Amino acid sequence: MADFNESIIAEFRANEGRVGGPFQDAPIVLVHHVGRKSGKQYVSPLAYLPDADDAGSIYIFASKGGAPENPAWYGNLLAAGEATVEVGTSTYPVAVTEVTGDERDRIYAEQVRRMPGFGEYAAKTEGIRKIPVVQLKRR
Repeated sequence: MADFNESIIAEFRANEGRVGGPFQDAPIVLVHHVGRKSGKQYVSPLAYLPDADDAGSIYIFASKGGAPENPAWYGNLLAAGEATVEVGTSTYPVAVTEVTGDERDRIYAEQVRRMPGFGEYAAKTEGIRKIPVVQLKRR
């Protein structure tokens, strides 16, 4: 998985934030975060949903492809409460907030509408975990 992510990161940076393959035409963000246990720096390429009403906010989804556990980046981001992102050719700091309840459900449903694979991820985690939604708000 690390090699796959590295190739996505390289392609993202070489093409002003655009990638091909399974993520062609998908909005991709590179999320820089620090391991809450290791202190190591990480970069995770993730699909995102822009906020329709706030140009400074985007949403990411801790789907981990429908795995039974949350991805490590999710815990890292919540523990830190902040991160840095690369969107297109811009890099900027963000505040990290988990979205819950009806708002979470509305945002996740919109992501499924735009990228149906997220519905498949939710089906895989049904009864195991509810895929978290995280807001990244430009600071």
